[in-house]
Amino acid sequence: MKPENTRVPVLPPSPAQHEGCRGVASVLARVGDKWSVFVIMMLFDGPKRFNEIKRLIDGISQRMLTLTLRGLERDGLVTRTVFPTIPPRVDYELTDLGRGLSQPVMALGEWAKNHQIEIETARARFDGRREAAE
Repeated sequence: MKPENTRVPVLPPSPAQHEGCRGVASVLARVGDKWSVFVIMMLFDGPKRFNEIKRLIDGISQRMLTLTLRGLERDGLVTRTVFPTIPPRVDYELTDLGRGLSQPVMALGEWAKNHQIEIETARARFDGRREAAE
C-alpha cells in the first residue's frame, strides 16, 4: 500500500533564520566588495602604509581606500597602528581574522585570474545574442 502524502511541508524561515541571513549578508557585503578584496590581497604578506596600499591598487581613490580600510578595521579584519613619529606613521595589517579570510580571497582572485578569458568570451557571446535579438 502506498502512503497518500509523503511530501514534507516546507515551512517559512523563522525570524531567527532571517536575522542570521541578514548578518551573513552584511559580512559578505564587506568582504565581497572589490576594494576590500584588493586591500586584503595587498596586506596578505604583511603590514603596509596607506600610500603603499594606494600605489598597489590601481584605480582606488584616497577617499575609497580610507572608507575601505575603516570598514575592514570596524569588522575586525584590519588593525591600524599609529607610530609616534614626525610625521606620524600609520601601518595597516591583517588581524588573525583577516588572515583567515585572506586564503579564500586569494583563492577567489586566483580563480578569477585563471578564468578571465573564458568569462570575457562568455560575456561577448551573451552580448552578441542580446544585440541580435534587439
